[in-house]
Amino acid sequence: MSHRTESSDTPAKISYQGEPGANSHLAAREAYPDLEPVAYPTFEDALSAVKSGETRYAMIPIENSVAGRVADIHYLLPDAGLYIVAEHFLRVRHQLMATEDASLETIKRVMSHTQALGQCRTTLRRLGLKPVPEADTAGSARLVAERNDPTTAAIASRLAAEIYGLKILKSDMEDETHNTTRFVILAKDPDDAEPGNGLVMTTFLFRVRNVPAALYKALGGFATNSVNMTKLESYQEEGTFNATMFFADIEGHPVDRSVQLALEELSFFSTQITIFGTYPASPFRKEAAELAASGQIPLKRSS
Repeated sequence: MSHRTESSDTPAKISYQGEPGANSHLAAREAYPDLEPVAYPTFEDALSAVKSGETRYAMIPIENSVAGRVADIHYLLPDAGLYIVAEHFLRVRHQLMATEDASLETIKRVMSHTQALGQCRTTLRRLGLKPVPEADTAGSARLVAERNDPTTAAIASRLAAEIYGLKILKSDMEDETHNTTRFVILAKDPDDAEPGNGLVMTTFLFRVRNVPAALYKALGGFATNSVNMTKLESYQEEGTFNATMFFADIEGHPVDRSVQLALEELSFFSTQITIFGTYPASPFRKEAAELAASGQIPLKRSS
């Protein structure tokens, strides 16, 4: 499903990390078909492009339904000076690809991003192939094309196979058929969703006070006010091993009375709260919940 594209003085472009053919490239084309996707080597570069005005948005993967956390957005957002304005879910399909003279019998090793290799771990083991971690999926496809070695393959998207002229040896390599990556879209200026216009998500970071049971007490307001927290991750800061920083997603708008009360209680037990954006919830959330409730999501592929 494509997202709305705001009129802006910035170029009609959207930045992503990776190389042409990466899953982030696919997500950018799917969510914003009217914007030109532009590749950058690192997440920091993709975010800086928005800050400097080179691109209007950045498409950043944040978590995967199989492999968990993708980008350390927790570390990047506080210093990026950007705001989350939307989210997008991409159904990820991994293709095993190699040069024209290669086959399943000739390949011995497979290159790809660590996340992609992890999402295809069982299938790779069954085929007897050695995983070789690389910087990203599309970059691995490019390397396979450049090396022209029939013993080496890559796991990447179908778009990457087209771009780099590779042959797909096996389609849909992912172990779980629900393999989905969640992306957040960041902009230079806030563009918060209007309250009372459907389900919205609010993303924020907070630091709890260094007192006993601070986290338990800080989160109590969300439970007592029936605010659904869909994501909560802790991480260390500045080389310490005290997990006092937390990154969270909740359902609801800060102007909602229940969310106001929950955030107010959170503030009593926190030294810092930073809201990064309030944005429309993706329709995928409702669809996934309905499928899960009906038992229609198969967790693993049959061997």
